[in-house]
Amino acid sequence: MKKLITIALLFCTSVPDVLAQQYNRNDIDIQEFIEDLFQVPDEDINYDDLYETLYQLYSNPINLNETTKNELNSLFQLNINQINNLIDYLNVNGPLLSIYELQVIDGFDRTTINNLLPFVEVRSPGDHSTRGHLFKRIASEKNNYLILRTERVLEDQAGYLRSDSSRYLGSPYKIYGRFRSSHSKDFSVGLTFEKDPGEQVILDQDTKQYGFDYYSYHLFLYDKGAFKSIAIGDYQMQFGQGLVLGSGFNPGKGAETITTVKRGNSGLRPYTSALETNFMRGAAFTYTFKNLEVTPFYSRLKQDGIIRSEDFGGDYQEYITGIQDIGMHRTYSELSSRKGIQEESAGINLTYNDLKNSNLQFGATFLHNSFSIPIQKTPNNYNQFEFKGDKNYNASLFANYNWHNFLLFSEVARSKSGGMAIVGGFMGSLSPIVSMSFLYRNYAKNYHSFYGNSFGEGSRNINEEGLYWGIKVTPSKQTSFSAYYDRFKFPWLRFGVNSPSQGYEYLIRAEYKPTRKIKLYAQLREQAKEVSVSTEGGNLHLLENGVKRNYAGNLDFTANEMFTLKSRVQFSTYDLSGSQTKGLAVIQDFNVKISKFTVSTRFALFDTEDYENRQYVFEKDLLYVFSIPAYANQGTRSYVMLQYKPTRKMTIWARYGRYDYRNLTSIGSGLNEIEGQTRSDVKFQIRYKI
Repeated sequence: MKKLITIALLFCTSVPDVLAQQYNRNDIDIQEFIEDLFQVPDEDINYDDLYETLYQLYSNPINLNETTKNELNSLFQLNINQINNLIDYLNVNGPLLSIYELQVIDGFDRTTINNLLPFVEVRSPGDHSTRGHLFKRIASEKNNYLILRTERVLEDQAGYLRSDSSRYLGSPYKIYGRFRSSHSKDFSVGLTFEKDPGEQVILDQDTKQYGFDYYSYHLFLYDKGAFKSIAIGDYQMQFGQGLVLGSGFNPGKGAETITTVKRGNSGLRPYTSALETNFMRGAAFTYTFKNLEVTPFYSRLKQDGIIRSEDFGGDYQEYITGIQDIGMHRTYSELSSRKGIQEESAGINLTYNDLKNSNLQFGATFLHNSFSIPIQKTPNNYNQFEFKGDKNYNASLFANYNWHNFLLFSEVARSKSGGMAIVGGFMGSLSPIVSMSFLYRNYAKNYHSFYGNSFGEGSRNINEEGLYWGIKVTPSKQTSFSAYYDRFKFPWLRFGVNSPSQGYEYLIRAEYKPTRKIKLYAQLREQAKEVSVSTEGGNLHLLENGVKRNYAGNLDFTANEMFTLKSRVQFSTYDLSGSQTKGLAVIQDFNVKISKFTVSTRFALFDTEDYENRQYVFEKDLLYVFSIPAYANQGTRSYVMLQYKPTRKMTIWARYGRYDYRNLTSIGSGLNEIEGQTRSDVKFQIRYKI
């Protein structure tokens, strides 16, 4: 009775914002969430998978009454102190009766609760139980939807104008569609199809293309007796720290310096992205024996690779130089590599969970890969230790332990080559206002993992050793300071670097929220990497330290429920061999929401002296589309996006974007080249809830 009175008082007096967000979960802005959590990247990384992962968390929220410390950590929003306080509260007071009860837990302020709401829920045990035939449940599910999207570049690109055999074979339109039906903790079924610009929509038995170039499909079942999950079709897996299986969400280094260091042990999840690599196609399941979870899996997937042949003493042998991951099949040359190699993957994961207090988790993972045609890279100095052959395996041991307000984590792995990979660290709350993280990794130059995706400076877990230290101080609800320092080295050569090298990176960020309507932050990030520089005559390559400094200032202002403004300035410098170049971008966003219409606009000016100073900037885009383009050269960038919701079941998007460059006679290169100084694109999308 006392709990009910407390919740009633909280509901009536202090949670109007929480209430609004609770009943409008469909209006979540995943892009804004990601932008708040991560810094602007230096690489042109495809964030579609990160976007998809967050939407899956949104559509399949965590039940706080049946959660664990490891599961809460996978949200990347709570520090160890907050997680421990929540678990202790549940152990002492029993299940939460309402989401509003979080406010009585130490460390859970209004901002924290608002950030959590899209990804968590409060349900009583057994509330997810379902009855009836699966197909009937799918047909009657309220969360069914169909998305159709098309987009194209308006200007003529060289690939569509040429008449020779190297031209693009299809139309310049990109076409995308998705059907998804899911019910939290019960099932998920989906189909995704896509045609990239320049690809054809054809029926061709020789190339095994039936309509669209790419299809993805899955059927997932959850909590069926002792089966925690059952996967059929396309899926991904995340275990340990991702040294063997780390597909999916990997935030890495960013503005959130503490919670994003550790990988979450999320296990099986559906694959719904349009990215054509880095997933498995087959079957898997997770079966529970009290404290033990067993996950066997099998996958058989066609991959892209150009088949070559070579004479080895009169014996012609076929091989490929590597698996291609661009997913483009626009020309005869690109089509020749389509589904040229078959990959089979099989393995098992064992995970032990301490169910009594959820402080301990440990496990083991084994993965075996085989390819129908051997991989043999073209030999050069830096790739001497890369994978060669048609078979590989990885085995790893991992452990997570929660000790007071510290979470310790580690994983050690070995590949068939004998190469080792190690990652370990901790996250801790030193006080209610100070949190700290530390991570060490060491990836051998001959460690080979096709599905690994652990913390690191490089895009792959190979040829790297480093130490990361992060800190976050929150002296008040309005103010926070965060920083990290990462020191790394590459024991062997890398692409473009002709000897072992090293570097460092640090970030300092200050954030201030004087009111709920205003948010300001300033950020400095510096990265130094050694690169090879040719001397006069080009006969000698010396290592020089290339240092890039990024400065960013941002102001978010919410005038009222209708109008929001976002102003941002980014500036960078790059120093190499005694010379310095610069880059600048000034961005102004204006968003308005009136009745059933939402309009998002941007106007930006940019001026960069070279490609090293390109400015990566988040852009608002259509639902399930994530944009971080690089602003380079001199010019302006503008876009306007309209979202219209004529009925409760239907939402329509339209977007027009435009680059206007100065001092250029053409934009892009090769088959993507556009004559002139303007590049513009249009996008249309409709979502219908069935």
